[in-house]
Amino acid sequence: MSRVSLIVVLVTAGLVGACKPTASTPPAAAVAAAPVVAAPFPQGSGCGPAIARTQAVVDSDVATGNLNAPVGERFSTDLRNAATACQGGRDREALGLLAAAKARYGYP
Repeated sequence: MSRVSLIVVLVTAGLVGACKPTASTPPAAAVAAAPVVAAPFPQGSGCGPAIARTQAVVDSDVATGNLNAPVGERFSTDLRNAATACQGGRDREALGLLAAAKARYGYP
């Protein structure tokens, strides 16, 4: 093989090798949104913990998009009214307001 032919073969081999796809880094994976971590539900019986548990569910549902913010705010307003009655020692009224709010917004 002549020197010129050898150079042509090497250059051609280099060009062919340059056309081969090489391993590249994979595209960056989409970063998943961090899950919303809810605080532990308040424990206990009575109107206070029941209202607080419902508020925690509402907050979580708004944060995850399962409940839109304006509806969540109206629900929270109703829950604050129930909490005010509860803090005033009117447990029966508070639990009634809680039940009415849950029914209004379709919560069990």
